[in-house]
Amino acid sequence: MGLGRSEPVGETPLVSDDRAIPAATAILLRDTAHGPETLMLRRNAKLDFAGGAWVFPGGKIEEEDGPGRDGDPPTGALVAAVRETEEECGLTVDQSSLVLFSRWTPPNIGQPAHTRFTTWFFAAPAPSGTVTIDGGEIHDRAWMRPADAMERAAEREIQLLPPTWVTLHRLAALGSVEEILTDAASSPIEHFSTVATKTDAGRTLLWHGDAGYDTADPLADGPRHRLEIRRTGWNYLRHL
Repeated sequence: MGLGRSEPVGETPLVSDDRAIPAATAILLRDTAHGPETLMLRRNAKLDFAGGAWVFPGGKIEEEDGPGRDGDPPTGALVAAVRETEEECGLTVDQSSLVLFSRWTPPNIGQPAHTRFTTWFFAAPAPSGTVTIDGGEIHDRAWMRPADAMERAAEREIQLLPPTWVTLHRLAALGSVEEILTDAASSPIEHFSTVATKTDAGRTLLWHGDAGYDTADPLADGPRHRLEIRRTGWNYLRHL
């Protein structure tokens, strides 16, 4: 399997994620004359979880996929990423092409249990084929340059979730599919176990390495690894 082999970082979350539902997602990438694009899908606005948001193909690890909690990533995550991609957009991904990109776990407060997912993100070259959606769970699809997707979100044309936004931020700094996959395979596997806080300016999400992470204090002095969610725009700070 084309998985990153570096030592993981951020693997000691502030809170346990034992109750979070294991899930997996696939970042499908293709090169264009204007830089790499990734496939984005818009979820049905009526869905309880992430209704209306633009996301990467993916979903929870089903029992038939295999173990969802054993290993990093667990076997079931690879199978689920392939299965969900085919179900949601009709593309068949070669499991051996999946490169582990990151893992995300939301805070364990303020969310119903059935909407808390600990999700393994994989990157892969987009397979050939026609993208097809069923109009049920997924209502639209588009290939987007990462920077364009972030700009559209800033203009409130589309809705993004924080893990998607931060992932796009990383993708936008790289110039080709090969660069993205090489970067993922050679970088430490990061577990973004989120601590949600608030300031007078708005919501702030903290991750490993931030001075305020262990105490959930966004005002703590020191290095920053956070996403500031403001009405004027989102700002990702990483001073590790």
